[in-house]
Amino acid sequence: MKRALRIILFCGLGIVGVVGLILGALLVGMRWNASRSEWPVSGEITEATRSAAETETRVAIQLGTADELGAATDKQILFGDLHVHTAYSSDAMVQTLPGLHGEGTQPPADACDFARYCSALDFWSINDHAESVTPSEWELTRQVIRDCNRAAGDPANPDMVSFLGWEWGQIGFTPETHYGHKNVVLLGTEEGEVPTRPIGASAIGELVWGGVGLAMSLSDRDRWDQYADFHRATLDMLPIESCADGVDVRDLPNDCRESALTPDVLFEKLDQWGFPSLVIPHGLAWGTTNPDGTDLAFQLGGRLHDPQRQRLLEVYSGHGNSEVFTDSIEIRADPAQAPLCPEPSADFEPCCWRAGELVRARCPDPESDECRKQVDEARARAASASPLASAARAVPGATIDDFGDCNQLRGSFLPAFYYRPGGSAQYGLAVGNFDQEPRHFRFGLMASSDTHRARGGNGYKEFARTFMTDGSPSGGDWRDPRDTSFFFTGGLVAVHSPGRDRRSIFDALYRREVYGTSGDRILLWFDVVHADGSSQPMGSEVEVSSAPRFEVRAAGAFAQLPGCPASVSDRLSPERLRKLCLDECYHPSETRRAITRIEVVRIRPQRSGDESVASLIEDPWKVFDCPGDPSGCSATFSDPDLVPSGREALYYARAIQEPTLAVNGDPLNCERDETGACIRTRRCKGGGVEGLPVDDCLADVEERAWSSPIFVRPRGVS
Repeated sequence: MKRALRIILFCGLGIVGVVGLILGALLVGMRWNASRSEWPVSGEITEATRSAAETETRVAIQLGTADELGAATDKQILFGDLHVHTAYSSDAMVQTLPGLHGEGTQPPADACDFARYCSALDFWSINDHAESVTPSEWELTRQVIRDCNRAAGDPANPDMVSFLGWEWGQIGFTPETHYGHKNVVLLGTEEGEVPTRPIGASAIGELVWGGVGLAMSLSDRDRWDQYADFHRATLDMLPIESCADGVDVRDLPNDCRESALTPDVLFEKLDQWGFPSLVIPHGLAWGTTNPDGTDLAFQLGGRLHDPQRQRLLEVYSGHGNSEVFTDSIEIRADPAQAPLCPEPSADFEPCCWRAGELVRARCPDPESDECRKQVDEARARAASASPLASAARAVPGATIDDFGDCNQLRGSFLPAFYYRPGGSAQYGLAVGNFDQEPRHFRFGLMASSDTHRARGGNGYKEFARTFMTDGSPSGGDWRDPRDTSFFFTGGLVAVHSPGRDRRSIFDALYRREVYGTSGDRILLWFDVVHADGSSQPMGSEVEVSSAPRFEVRAAGAFAQLPGCPASVSDRLSPERLRKLCLDECYHPSETRRAITRIEVVRIRPQRSGDESVASLIEDPWKVFDCPGDPSGCSATFSDPDLVPSGREALYYARAIQEPTLAVNGDPLNCERDETGACIRTRRCKGGGVEGLPVDDCLADVEERAWSSPIFVRPRGVS
């Protein structure tokens, strides 16, 4: 309780200080350059579509691969990114500043052109933080999305579909009051089809980012002109009044700042608008924005979860993988007890434990009572510190690199930083609520980029670490500089859709006929096959009276050629191509990467609150080795235990691709001892900072795709 009060007091004083700094310095010093900038800047879209022939060729190749594998060919697989930020997000704006070696303002038009020409996406959405989007920025956002769609050609068969949306972001100090971040994606784009205002949560984060940017600009007066857009954007935010609470959204003024502090209020406001929308939780296992003990169960049941809108969960982004659950990391700590330092496990070493081991290594006699006392004191100091603060302070003279991979999930594919297992996809699919409906989440799995540089679909090539990820070239977070090693190129969401039009894509998302990839355009089909030969795809809920049979098929992504296709360089000027794409685009060769194996995960959702979640997750349940044939891999399996068990289960497939190099592929690049323990990190440094070489920190990873689950219930089981 005392720790929580200290955090609240610290944050309260910090907010007051930030507001004072912003108001004082901005209003006194901005006249020097505020008049030199116009804000908001939306940019200009390059109005040249990809040719119909390009699209037809891509579809024909894909359908040929499906036919070879025996997969259904009545739908095509389309790739997109439903998590793209531009400079209208305050944290993204700060990343563009020269103090962080940023590239300058990246407005919504850049996001449109990047998605069409650089990453060659089939669809994408804009998701700036609603808390920082002003009325004028929202107006321009809507216009850019409409212009981007108009530039896409025939609406029935466009080269790309652009969706309108925003991000709702909330951070609580305790698991019970924390709801995380959610992307809202709208079906419509025209006036009368979309909300007049985006709906945010608390604006505290935007004030903090404003303070960060201001402090940066005040210490960088030699480049004052280059902060003009930031200054103008910050000034535009300050006078906006908050909307009144408890008023129907259609009765509010157009130019107020609308907030929903909890998910139930967000869902209520979306109900009042009545427009089709999806709400996609994301980043729930990322420790820098989720408190220790994060637990998705607190949002299950009642109005904190809307199963008609929350149909999908982002399992992977440029902020890492949030798939796996492990009970070796404590989900919750008892706030009434003093902090404890748990012992390490094979996949997790607490930083407090490492602090003690560093002290023990300095003892003349490690087995002495005095040494044990010093070890215990170091562990206690580290356990009492904020989990986001550098544990090095508990051991004088130690550096963060001496702490190895403490507080990080080991042995997992590109995991999120400071992993929170209670926010993982597997935990969300397994946990139950037994007080009120709904009892369980029914999430489909997808992925996206969460780019803050207007570069949706930025995982098409592994290059330019400090431009194609959100990692800063100037180093890591002051709380723990290792965080910059956990920024990756982003993922993709793939849909099985009968057409390329907006409605077909949105409907596929709604019915969960989707999967996620870590960035490569892996093809994946996963179906349950009935006794009569009919089948249902990933995302389906089915009832069976005999053992369900499943079929999974996968084909690897195309290896990439250097540079950009002529179709792109013919449409973009050399300057635009260099600025947006860094002269590298999605440019597939004719060679597919091999799928090396298919893994199947089975989860049996809780039937009572006293069931151990870990015991209900079988990962992997089945593994099928693939011959390395570039044409793809197939597997068939059944579950004869399902019906006799008398309980429902869900199944999803992972397609694993042959190893290839990836940015930050080995996040901490550990120096290991003879037992395999990480005794020192060799973190990625440099990459754009004067005096330091550019380093993409490439290492081999197994890129992958995650299917949405198929939810299966024995007939007669409620």
